[in-house]
Amino acid sequence: MKKRLSKALAGAGVASRRKCEELIFAGRVAVNGMGVLEPQMLVDATDSLSVDGQVLPKEETKVYYLLNKPVGYLCTNVRLKGGARIVLDLFTHIPYRLFSVGRLDQDTSGIILITNDGHFANRVIHPSYQVSKEYLVKTSMEITDEHLKILSRGTSIQGVHVKPLAVHKVRKGTLKITVGEGKKHEVRTLIAKAGLNLLELTRIRIGSLLLGTLPPGGYRELTHSEIKSFM
Repeated sequence: MKKRLSKALAGAGVASRRKCEELIFAGRVAVNGMGVLEPQMLVDATDSLSVDGQVLPKEETKVYYLLNKPVGYLCTNVRLKGGARIVLDLFTHIPYRLFSVGRLDQDTSGIILITNDGHFANRVIHPSYQVSKEYLVKTSMEITDEHLKILSRGTSIQGVHVKPLAVHKVRKGTLKITVGEGKKHEVRTLIAKAGLNLLELTRIRIGSLLLGTLPPGGYRELTHSEIKSFM
């Protein structure tokens, strides 16, 4: 069965479909040894696909994990200088080319999805699918009504005004913030704008998926119904 080249690359665990399209446009992808610049080119299981000259294995079994990312870990596939830990260090025993779905800051903990399915990743992170994310924020200050008003008004990030979908106080120094698309450092920027001193930031929900009682560094497989809810 033939499929678009970008979808086939994502299915092979290279990256999300959008990132695979970027690789194709950059001239880094070849089909049967010939460079290709068209993501819509149709390929099937008989075709040999390569990225940067490295031939890809045939499409892998798809796996999906929900991880409670600990503080101090980076959401990247690239091993950086200095020996910083990456989330994939927690999955070295899994025999697939995994990647994280979106990112969390090194100092942010909580729910992050790990998979080798680029199509699934795109359905989670692309703005058009409107998957919300909820964060638990702990501060060293008592949260006032004025803080909540400032947070609700939003702020400017990279020239774009962003507003949270919801903000509500949980207790004296704790609140929950729900965002939509999720600009880089959006929640941290909102907290700073409100003049609050951030102690701890944890993502507790992506769409209908809840962090629950998973300990830091713990993970579980997604159920069939959980995967289907995004597809």
